[in-house]
Amino acid sequence: MYEDIHIGGVLISSFVGYALAAFVILLLLRWFFARIRFSRYVANAPLAEAGIYVCVLAVLIALI
Repeated sequence: MYEDIHIGGVLISSFVGYALAAFVILLLLRWFFARIRFSRYVANAPLAEAGIYVCVLAVLIALI
C-alpha cells in the first residue's frame, strides 16, 4: 500500500514523489537523447519526451 510523504507535518501524496522521480529519470534520459540526436528520429521531440515521461511514471507506479 502506498504511504503519504510527511514533510513538516504536511501530508503529500505519494504520486508527487513518483512524479519527481520520473522527472529525474527523464532528465537523465534527455542527456542520452541529446547524445544520440533524438530529434532526428521523431517528428515532434517535445511531444515524444512527454510521452516517455508518462510511460516512465506509469512504470514507477506499477513496479514500486
